[in-house]
Amino acid sequence: MLNQYFDQNKQKFLDELFELLRIPSISADPAYHNDIVEAANYIKNKLIAAGADKVELCETAGNPIVYGEKIIDPSLPTVLVYGHYDVQPAVPLDLWDTPPFEPTIRKTAVHPDGAIFARGACDDKGQVYMHVKAFETMMANNTLPCNVKFMIEGEEEVGSSNLGPFCIANKEKLKADVVLISDTSILANDTPSIDCGLRGLSYIEVEVTGPNRDLHSGVYGGAIANPINILAKMIASMHDENNHITIPGFYDKVVELSAQERAELNKAPFDLNEYKKDLNVAEVWGEAGYNVMERTGIRPTLDCNGIWGGYIGEGAKTVLPSKAFAKISMRLVPNQDSHSITELFKNHFESIAPKGVTVIVKPHHGGEPVVTPTDSHAYKAAEKAMEKTYGKKPIPTRGGGSIPIVALFERELGLKSVLMGFGLDSDALHSPNEHYGLFNYYKGIETIPYFFQYFAEK
Repeated sequence: MLNQYFDQNKQKFLDELFELLRIPSISADPAYHNDIVEAANYIKNKLIAAGADKVELCETAGNPIVYGEKIIDPSLPTVLVYGHYDVQPAVPLDLWDTPPFEPTIRKTAVHPDGAIFARGACDDKGQVYMHVKAFETMMANNTLPCNVKFMIEGEEEVGSSNLGPFCIANKEKLKADVVLISDTSILANDTPSIDCGLRGLSYIEVEVTGPNRDLHSGVYGGAIANPINILAKMIASMHDENNHITIPGFYDKVVELSAQERAELNKAPFDLNEYKKDLNVAEVWGEAGYNVMERTGIRPTLDCNGIWGGYIGEGAKTVLPSKAFAKISMRLVPNQDSHSITELFKNHFESIAPKGVTVIVKPHHGGEPVVTPTDSHAYKAAEKAMEKTYGKKPIPTRGGGSIPIVALFERELGLKSVLMGFGLDSDALHSPNEHYGLFNYYKGIETIPYFFQYFAEK
């Protein structure tokens, strides 16, 4: 019956996801606030239609949180499903092959059955909507084996600053036994995996100011510090010849994995040539002494995410700019604290600025690294569920991205999380042409009910 309802409604499940993807719920830009509210209401209405109770939009100081629940028996375990309906900005628009908020299906080498191309397709609308449809399927077949609560937020892409206060104020409402999150990836469509660790994040914007106005580069060039030149040098100095980060104290609390732990990590299948081919690069790059899997999973990083200043219009304008700016992110590993790392960066960046410029360091948002247990009942339930639908046991992996709320849930709600995602790292998250495989979307809807089944067998 479960598969029959699923098979009969596959097209409906896809059509509804398309409707959600057409809403440009970009949380970083206040101009899209009405779209944020529309997306929240869409999720709310679909949860009600699926059979959830007490569904509401919970107002915060920022974007609303969608809450709903189905308590079939208070004595049974409760799963708290977390996800987010907000998305990254779609710029640069000219690099999209099709409009970012007009979802289309195209076949790719990785997704021969087709993939949904749209902003938010994988991160995280496609993955969170799997849970809504899996819940609907269980309700339609009267097979929901335990209690479920939904908490779908609209600020994950901008740091989830209002989620902490919401959790603190609603501990009883959010009381559960585990948090289930699908905002991560698997190794490949024929190689399931479950993330058991995530890196933390410190995100910063810097401003370098030279003269009090833009200057003629012929009249003043060579005599006055150019903020763009200075900023470029400052950023370049953050790595040495071995691509180690040069901020004093940056590595002091980094946990070094043992040779055995590194060997376990490297058991995951990885084809370096395919990796380079997919990205169209001649060679990989990174910290000396570590391979790609280790650099993206167990080592901290510092990257410039954006840099601008001066004249960037058509033609030429010989200007020496007054200001230059950059956005910089640092991915952190266990024992590193985002606030401490932000302070170390600020002190170092200010100290290396030459006297000809002034600098301002503006912290944006951050989050703490986490490691989740692989021997818990909840992890074993996810493992069994994926083995059931994929036909093979998932591999535990360390994710390179950050989901700051995982540490928050543990700190404020006392709950561990299970990171059972279904996307692929190659799905262009945060990039033009983001996509999500039809195989992955449907596989998630098929797998999630098994997680509930095995978790309820506690």
